[in-house]
Amino acid sequence: MNPPVDLTLALLQPVVDEEIRQAGVSLYVKRLDAIHPHIQGNKWFKLKYNIEHAIQQGHDTLLTFGGAWSNHIYSTAAAGRYYGLKTIGIIRGEKPEMLSTTLQFAKSCGMQLEFISRLAYEEKSTEDFKGWLYDTYGSFHLMPEGGSNFLGINGCMEILDSTDKNAFDIICCAAGTGATAAGILLSAKETQKVFVFPVFKDGRFILNEIQNHLQYFLMDPGATEDYMKNLTVFPDYGFGGYAKWTVELIDFIESANSNYSLPLDQVYTGKMFYGLMDLIRQGHFIKGSKILAIHTGGLQGLESINSISV
Repeated sequence: MNPPVDLTLALLQPVVDEEIRQAGVSLYVKRLDAIHPHIQGNKWFKLKYNIEHAIQQGHDTLLTFGGAWSNHIYSTAAAGRYYGLKTIGIIRGEKPEMLSTTLQFAKSCGMQLEFISRLAYEEKSTEDFKGWLYDTYGSFHLMPEGGSNFLGINGCMEILDSTDKNAFDIICCAAGTGATAAGILLSAKETQKVFVFPVFKDGRFILNEIQNHLQYFLMDPGATEDYMKNLTVFPDYGFGGYAKWTVELIDFIESANSNYSLPLDQVYTGKMFYGLMDLIRQGHFIKGSKILAIHTGGLQGLESINSISV
């Protein structure tokens, strides 16, 4: 399966800063946002084996879920166009008078957009709802929201390469569903720690989500607990909730772009990087620590700022 992305573009970008120097640590960012204009970041890793499985099973359609500014919807539509697959997006909420730029792009890629009420959307994982989908749309490969299934986690295990595993003590990432964090935990070396920054108001629940992903993948409670020992969650950098932001966060994102040439978004990577820099300022890390932050892409989400209330 010929991939549309170029993983050689995922360079390790050093972040040089006086606060980092004073803390006695080193910080690099793995720029997964650079691997493709539309199918970037962790989304490619979640999609790759789902798409491969769909093709092997003879499906010509991908069906998945997301909101009006979903990075997953955006990338699935682009990947479907690249591989010649039909795509159906089940979108949370009533159809607006004007589509978001994310949904406009998905539609331009040929994705069929189907809007359902938020109440119905909450039932999307039930067998009854899945049955309705198959009755309505026929044969397709079903991906959960965010691409966070066994195949998606399997793909996320490939985010870290040999250099990442050998050169760094701590791996950091943002978390929405926890699947990316689970994949990184499964592939990291035993000596590496994984720091996760949930993007919700109170992200402590992400611990259970990651644990559930690991348990489903490993089918071994003991092994799951061993992996979980290397995980630390920092739930205090959600900035009011999913897709919420403050002026302080936007100022930080603009500063990171100006000072480090590091583009960030306000939904995922901005919150993760803000939290990471805050921990560095607090002296959280042992001197000499080598830290790698995973840039999971999603920069198209910046276009949503004008539609979000602070």
